Amino acid sequence: MKTIQILGTGCAKCHKLTDATTQAADELGIEYQVEKVTDMMRFADFGVMITPALVVDGKVRTTGKVPTIDELKTMLQSS
Repeated sequence: MKTIQILGTGCAKCHKLTDATTQAADELGIEYQVEKVTDMMRFADFGVMITPALVVDGKVRTTGKVPTIDELKTMLQSS
């Protein structure tokens, strides 16, 4: 099971990244759990300064943007 963390303050891009990431994971048929991280101190733990950010199994995959569904699928498969 993959652990997916969405780091963000709850902005529109954060919600869009959550929706797009879960769609990509569903389309791939992988098991996952999503955690929304809103504590800025935890952002620093990952070295993230720009949100939204996507962390998959403890690795930062993207920051500051919402990738396409295909890009997200690649990120999920390569983690």
